[in-house]
Amino acid sequence: MEQLLHYVWRHRLFPLRPLSTTDGLPLEVVDPGLPNTDAGPDFFNAKVRVDGTLWVGNVEVHEHSSDWVRHGHDRDRAYDNVVLHVVGEADCKVCRSDGHLVNQLQLACPDDVRCRYEELRRADVFPPCRAVLSALSPLKVHGWLSALQAERLSRKADAIGLRLQQNGNHWEDAFFVTLARNFGFGLNADAFEAWALRIPLRAVDKHRDSLFQIEALFFGLAGLLDNDPACDADDYAASLQREFAYLRHKFSLPEPLPRDRWRFLRLRPSGFPHVRLAQLAWIYQHQEGLFSRAMEPDTLDEVRRLFLAGTSPYWDVHYHFGSATAKRVKQLGAKAVDLVVLNTVIPFLYAYGRHRSEDHLCERAARFMDELKAEDNSIIRQWAVAGLPVRTAADSQALLQLKNAYCDRRDCLRCRFGYEYLKSTENR
Repeated sequence: MEQLLHYVWRHRLFPLRPLSTTDGLPLEVVDPGLPNTDAGPDFFNAKVRVDGTLWVGNVEVHEHSSDWVRHGHDRDRAYDNVVLHVVGEADCKVCRSDGHLVNQLQLACPDDVRCRYEELRRADVFPPCRAVLSALSPLKVHGWLSALQAERLSRKADAIGLRLQQNGNHWEDAFFVTLARNFGFGLNADAFEAWALRIPLRAVDKHRDSLFQIEALFFGLAGLLDNDPACDADDYAASLQREFAYLRHKFSLPEPLPRDRWRFLRLRPSGFPHVRLAQLAWIYQHQEGLFSRAMEPDTLDEVRRLFLAGTSPYWDVHYHFGSATAKRVKQLGAKAVDLVVLNTVIPFLYAYGRHRSEDHLCERAARFMDELKAEDNSIIRQWAVAGLPVRTAADSQALLQLKNAYCDRRDCLRCRFGYEYLKSTENR
């Protein structure tokens, strides 16, 4: 398997005998080179000594020599600087685009490594490498989690970059859409994002002094004022309907989100879309320039205070339009606020810092993650049971990245924990 050959070459798991090319020339691997994750040869800047001559260049890895021709490398000048072709089976000679032969090394994967790799791929427990996790040194664990944390922040920053393009490179608008998505708290995330993309924020700005008008816009474009008998029998909802009809004509608003996009099952009443929209309306009215304000604070508590949302008085005794309930102020709980900070403010701090080349913003994002408590969900609990300490949001975010980008894809060969699992064969 080609992936295993990559792993064997990268970690120099060579047989305990002198190496030689397929033509019988003595071969010494001075440096296997740096893995290339983009187009082109698999390893850059390798150093190999063939028959006493030092070659510096790139290395390509294939399961069969004939893959070189099958992939068109013999006609691609980008591969003319390959100094060694590493293969599992040498079934033909290969040459560069200029006709010169390429030195080849036939390399076998050690049986114990292959067996352990198959164990990882076939394991029906999560994580599959759990047998070695509790024995890893804190330094190794910290090093890999730090790298994964950076990966996850970069991935989120890339997603923000796409959202910026979608919103005309307007940071405030992209922040609002991201905040709205995260107010969906998973189940309604897609619906909140689709709703937020319908909101004409410049039009809403003209009515920022009226929470009632903001609610009319928010609930109207959410499709929650139409086709609901409860609204017809509710004076406040009827008032919102009339106001939305006026604002819709005034601003030529788009079609509301279809009502069936919203999910209510398995939600506590405090998490109903009506309550979340009322809280977003309150935040939007009270925190003008929210993106800019969220980028300024140097302490986590200052950021948290930006999202201690209230609502209009109507929602103190309602979870949706219609019959009233016992009075209860609908504020976001402390855990919900921290999730908003973790999934909205911190990624934007990192993305904005990267955009402006202001390292202190990126560093603040990392510091906030270290100060937040770890998320509590089934995935994180599985890692903790397997023997990994999960104390901060930085830890939990790293482990979510590990599961999504490595474990779910069974990409154990690029994982440092997977490497430790395979390496454990050496001491068996």
